[in-house]
Amino acid sequence: MKSTKFLPTIAPLKLHSLRALTAATATATILGITPSQALITEAPKAPPTAIKVDKIATGLVNPWALQFLPDGRMLVTERPGRMRIITSDGKKSGPLDGVPKVFANGQGGLLDVRLSKDFATTGTIFFSFAEPRKGGKAGTSVGRGKLVLDGDGGRLEDVTVIYQQKPAIRSSRHFGSRIVIDNGGALFVTTGDRGNQSDKAQDAGVPIGKVLRITRDGAPAPGNPGTDGKSGWAPEVWSMGHRNLQGAVLDPATGQLWTVEHGARGGDELNNPKAGRNHGWPVISYGRHYSGGKIGIGTEQEGMEQPVYYWDPSIATSGLELYSGDLFPNWKGNLLVGGLAGARLARLVLDNGKVVAEEKLLTDRGDRIRDIREGPDGAVYILTDDSKGELLRLSPK
Repeated sequence: MKSTKFLPTIAPLKLHSLRALTAATATATILGITPSQALITEAPKAPPTAIKVDKIATGLVNPWALQFLPDGRMLVTERPGRMRIITSDGKKSGPLDGVPKVFANGQGGLLDVRLSKDFATTGTIFFSFAEPRKGGKAGTSVGRGKLVLDGDGGRLEDVTVIYQQKPAIRSSRHFGSRIVIDNGGALFVTTGDRGNQSDKAQDAGVPIGKVLRITRDGAPAPGNPGTDGKSGWAPEVWSMGHRNLQGAVLDPATGQLWTVEHGARGGDELNNPKAGRNHGWPVISYGRHYSGGKIGIGTEQEGMEQPVYYWDPSIATSGLELYSGDLFPNWKGNLLVGGLAGARLARLVLDNGKVVAEEKLLTDRGDRIRDIREGPDGAVYILTDDSKGELLRLSPK
């Protein structure tokens, strides 16, 4: 039985609104928790939410990412290398033309997709994928293209690979990868340690096991540690010491990036990576090797960040959303985290940037939750990771 862990007091973070702050504080008050006592694991149960689950679409092959288009339709990626458009009533288009070839092996394939801030006028999208390289190797890459809508479907035009993770590795694991556009238009791109390259997560000069930050053309973004002169840091690297980040979201009110990443056997983490910070993998971890052996030196090391929150046993975190809608008023300012092996939706109640309560949702369904998005109607939409994956809509019961 591990000892109880508390977060140190940190500078408060703004939430989306006074209403969100009030809801979070009210929950903490009900549970008798003050921000300085917020747990970084096994938080108390949040008040339960009655949820209605509707199936919007079925028959998706390992869907990975979802984005809402301005007309209310949804752009969905499937890991084998397909993009489709799905209507609100579940009608699926055929695969869109123009998607580049992907390395669809193991955990690799077509991964995240994100609309550019100027999508309404340019049609520009960004997407991440495991890219096949020479000699049977692969690496995480980012593409940019123009989505041309045509009737029920569409196509990608002017596709360019704007960023390639190097070196390429002979491995089919731990590609990451999520894309988040910051308030200035730069792209955060999360990567993994490729499964057999964990030591490189501690090398700031190699973009493996890192959060990257690049421009829309793929160049290192101004303001990164390396572009600001920090010695030894590759210019595109934002933060280091990560294992495999498969969820990321930006708090638009503060500009703060939130991420979730897989631990090994235990030790999944919620973090808010900042420029130049080292998150410790594989030197420190709250998990263990799959063999049961110890990882690194333990759970703490000077100069390495502690997680905001962690799960042990692991839930295999994938997908992350910061809820801001009106359909679930008590969820405002909460983080929603998907669990793959954990087969759940975790709702994390925040107070001053700390987790004060957790609600475990959808645990009776057995769904491997891959991605989570808040819809324009305030409902929560999730993708389930399966060869017969589904698009689900969550609303209050």
